[in-house]
Amino acid sequence: MEKDIFKNEEARNRQEGWYQRFLVKADFRIQFETISTSFGESQVLIAGGVSKPPLICLHAMLTGSAHLLSELKYLTESFHLILPDIPGHSVRGIPKRLSYQDSSYINWFSEILAGLGTNKIDLFGISLGGFIAHRFAAEYPEKVKKLALIVPAGIVRGSVFKGLAKMAIPMIKYRIKPKEENLKALTGFLLSNWDEDWGYFLGDSKRDFIIPKNIPPVSSDKTLKKLTMPCLVMGADQDISFSGKSLVERVQAYLPLVETELLKNTRHSPLTTDEFRKWLAKRLQLFLNN
Repeated sequence: MEKDIFKNEEARNRQEGWYQRFLVKADFRIQFETISTSFGESQVLIAGGVSKPPLICLHAMLTGSAHLLSELKYLTESFHLILPDIPGHSVRGIPKRLSYQDSSYINWFSEILAGLGTNKIDLFGISLGGFIAHRFAAEYPEKVKKLALIVPAGIVRGSVFKGLAKMAIPMIKYRIKPKEENLKALTGFLLSNWDEDWGYFLGDSKRDFIIPKNIPPVSSDKTLKKLTMPCLVMGADQDISFSGKSLVERVQAYLPLVETELLKNTRHSPLTTDEFRKWLAKRLQLFLNN
């Protein structure tokens, strides 16, 4: 278990500023709840009326609940969104990283659900959140009604060294000269479109967070076969981390009730346009409500 996740207090404060900025982008009335777990006090961000069906959403690595809500805001028209901050990967999360090699993240999430008083859930996860979501669903399939994943970690893996090699020179250039041109070159491997907020946030994240030493392992065929609930899995055709084509092929081979989407002209971070946000909300509503 790694302790602390920021290089210094200035870095932590800068990331808190970004969290607040993404909350403003979400432009929705929200509330926070704190849930006690054996790993520490966990923040949960809540948006959307309580009379609507709940949807629990898990964010990507080194982002946060506010960042994800800013991209899912149109879902609040139909769902009561519940967004926990993942330990070690958000300025509002427990400031220590858990192990991927055991059930720590599954146990943490299970305690979150117990604190929320939920029994059976609809579950959404993106990237790292998709890893935790599908591992939890495989361990406790009776607790998940439907599972939706976008570019999930832990199902396929591209070449880590190839990805690092592609980003190495842009990273060096940006560190020497932190100009927008160099930042666009660096984030271009992750972002499907240039977005000033996401771009500068990612640039700061490279400086502020202590970069994780480990990445989620790939799930076994046996684990994937346990995902017996209806699933929606979206991959990105230009994702250098988790090949969208390979992702779609693998889940189609092992998940009995799966719908898939291969997002075209899309990198690991899907489009951050209003048009895509509305499309995504409708696609998730179609899947979850049927």
